[in-house]
Amino acid sequence: MLTPMDIHNKEFKRSFRGYNEEEVDEFLDKIMEDYEMLYKENAELKDRINIMNEKLQSYINMENTLNNTLIVAQNTAEELKRNAEKEAQLIIQNAQQNAEKILEKANQEVVRIRMELERYRKQLNVFKAKFKSLLEAQLESILSIDEKELIPDEDEEKDAE
Repeated sequence: MLTPMDIHNKEFKRSFRGYNEEEVDEFLDKIMEDYEMLYKENAELKDRINIMNEKLQSYINMENTLNNTLIVAQNTAEELKRNAEKEAQLIIQNAQQNAEKILEKANQEVVRIRMELERYRKQLNVFKAKFKSLLEAQLESILSIDEKELIPDEDEEKDAE
């Protein structure tokens, strides 16, 4: 990749009917300034991408933690249900009403946990969509900078001639 110093230090051979040396030098100076600005901006964007990747990894870790927590909660709810059923079998006559209440509470807990799980999933999907949109916008921004500033207009080419 060319550096601004490569452009600055480039020298051309002189010929009898060549281009005006001052115009070429002025144009190369302008190219060097613009290229240096793009070079720095590119480095800054790479730094920003690295930061975004670190944040993404943090969110992925958070997602894994949430998934593990949800699994534990489901296992806990299932375990509560099994214990309630065993207790109901041991105390059939006297605890029939109590066993039904315990099962009802366990079912409510399962419903509550499932609703909470669904809420977390929705939040995660919203986060993913927003983050994807942000990354796409950043990529689109980077691509548009490359197209706009590196491809000269036809008017600029005619002016240079």
